[in-house]
Amino acid sequence: MNRNIILMVIAAIGFVLGLGLLGNAIKNRNKSENTISVTGLGTKQFTSDLITWSGSFSKNNFDLKLAYDGLLADKKVINDYLISKGIKQNEIIYSSVDIQKQFRNYNDANGNSVQGEFSGYNLTQTVSIESKEVAKIESLSRNITEIINRGIEFTSSSPSYFYTKLTAVKQEMIATATKDARERAEKIAENSGSGLGSLKKATMGVIQITAPNSNEDYSYGGAFNTTSKEKVASITIKLEYEVN
Repeated sequence: MNRNIILMVIAAIGFVLGLGLLGNAIKNRNKSENTISVTGLGTKQFTSDLITWSGSFSKNNFDLKLAYDGLLADKKVINDYLISKGIKQNEIIYSSVDIQKQFRNYNDANGNSVQGEFSGYNLTQTVSIESKEVAKIESLSRNITEIINRGIEFTSSSPSYFYTKLTAVKQEMIATATKDARERAEKIAENSGSGLGSLKKATMGVIQITAPNSNEDYSYGGAFNTTSKEKVASITIKLEYEVN
C-alpha cells in the first residue's frame, strides 16, 4: 500500500514538472517567434592609393663568379633605369640571389628522364617596388621592355593594388549596413502592424573587396582583390529585433 502511494506521489510530481517544462517551451517558442531578423548591406567604391610591382632578372654561366659578376652588372643597369624614371632608391628592394645548378636531362632507353652533364649556373634576383605614386609605377610596368632592349633577361609581373585607409572604409560600411538593416526591420514591423522592439542580436559578415562590375566570387573568409586599381567593398550586418 505504502509503495503504491509513493509511486503515485512520484508520478504526480513528474506530471507537474512536465507541465512546467511544456509551459516554458511554449513561452520561449512564442517569444522566439516575436522577432524580426533582417540583413543590411553596406558598400563603398574607392581607388587604390598603394601599388607594388616586381620583376626578376637572371644570368647563366659555367663559371659561378662570372655569372655573379654578370648579374651585378645587370642590377646596376636596372637600378640606374629605375632612378632615371623617378623611382626613389629607398623604394627599390632587391631579394637575395638564388643560385641553381643546371643539368642537361635526357631520356634513357626505357623513356625515363635521366640527369645528364652539368650545363652551368643560373642566378636569379628579384627587384620590387612599393609606392603611393600609383600612376608612375603603372607606367613603369607597362614600359619595362626598355630594360629588355638593353640586353637584360628580365621578367615583369603585373602590379598589385592596395588601399591604406581600409579601416575607415570598413567603419563607414558598417554604419551604412546597420542603418539599412534597421530601416528594413522598421518597414517589416510597420507593414505587419507591429512595433519594433529592442535589438536582441547583431552579427557582422566579412568584408568582400572585388573589382567593380566583376563576376568575382565572394569568399567565406572574405575576398581581397589586388589586381584592380578600382575596387568596391561590401559588408553585411544581420540584426534581430523583438517585436512589440
